[in-house]
Amino acid sequence: MARYNRRKVLTGAGVIGGMTIAGCLGDDDPIDDTDDTDDTDDTDDTADDDDAAAPEAPGTDPDERDVMHGILQPETGDLGELGTPIADAAELPAIQLENEDSPVTVDVMREDTQTESEVGIARAEDLVAAGYPSFTGASASDVTIPVAESVAIPEQVPMISPASTAPGITDLDGNYMLRTAPSDALQGAVMAEVAWEDQDWETASTLHLNDAYGQALNEEFVNGFEELGGEVLEEEAFEPEQSSYVSELESVLAADPDFLMIVAFPVSGIQMFRDFYGEFDELPIMITDGLIDDDLPTDVDNPMNNVIGTSPAAAGPEADAFNDLYEEEYGSSPGVFNAQAYDASAVQILANLRGGENDGQTVSEQIREVANPGGEPVGPSNFPEAVEMAADGEEIEYQGASSPVEFDENGDMTVVAYDIYDFEDFEITVTDTIDFEAE
Repeated sequence: MARYNRRKVLTGAGVIGGMTIAGCLGDDDPIDDTDDTDDTDDTDDTADDDDAAAPEAPGTDPDERDVMHGILQPETGDLGELGTPIADAAELPAIQLENEDSPVTVDVMREDTQTESEVGIARAEDLVAAGYPSFTGASASDVTIPVAESVAIPEQVPMISPASTAPGITDLDGNYMLRTAPSDALQGAVMAEVAWEDQDWETASTLHLNDAYGQALNEEFVNGFEELGGEVLEEEAFEPEQSSYVSELESVLAADPDFLMIVAFPVSGIQMFRDFYGEFDELPIMITDGLIDDDLPTDVDNPMNNVIGTSPAAAGPEADAFNDLYEEEYGSSPGVFNAQAYDASAVQILANLRGGENDGQTVSEQIREVANPGGEPVGPSNFPEAVEMAADGEEIEYQGASSPVEFDENGDMTVVAYDIYDFEDFEITVTDTIDFEAE
């Protein structure tokens, strides 16, 4: 079960089972669609046996070795405009240590997936071949899943994605495929409630990327909206980075829906919105996290006043400290999934130091030891001190920028939040935040 809290606008409560929406938010008697099958049998005792002995923590002498940490993000391709700031945030813990003259040195290897699964696999293999025992990545679920299945899990090199939200990731190995981003099983229900309860929209059409992220999030939204009483008139998948989306827009708008829901990444989304504003009468549009980019209205050359959106929030106990660090280093405010990226890298660095070696299995064993409750609280505000505590083998509890960063047995977060956005006059503003906490 879970606790649910709408901070500002919505009232009522939803029921969530195992961090998956049971029925829909606001349903007085929701149907629990959670599969009772135990999907954790394939994970080892470090994740699912509460009685297992805690792994040893020999710690690290910073004078004897560097911590090796990989970053695998889409700095080009359809997700490149969001991926580069995510990669910057993932590198920030190492930069922070260098800036503050920490005795700990982090050797970072940063690789570009180009938002392509085959490239992502190849670059992950490069990281493993070079001896990097863990990495922050990837972002696109359609890249993260094959990288996990082909590289991270068989090679026993943990990866923590800060941005991959496809529900199917929950069913992978929770010791070597983890994420600081929440599952779209939640985001789809959030979108459905905002559309039905807040906006009073009764009919929808949808356009979504033809990949694991787009298909799953579209399905979660459609199920949630219809459960609340809405009707989805048309659904259409599209391929990324096309020169025109006029035909796809004509298809889904022909039935005259109350609003259009779009799941896309920036390069495709920019072209899609240019086509929309050039050819069609304005109607409300709802977008998802893959398009939450401050530069989107400028790139589209339209104020986009008809658009609202949703994305995972950066609502952790150390969000302010992270925001200050990011702005000081990069001269701009952090964007979507940036806090999740910092947290993913910070946890891996701490796990590496506490485990005492650049070894994937060792890092995996220590991830929950440094993140989950039971130690001295640490976070972005005192990260240089945190790494020294980890190097001494001390018990610590990482408190993150995006969330408290507590991993369940599947490698998912137990506490997450979503922001609701309004677009107006070339500006994007958070108007509401929704919290979820597993029990």
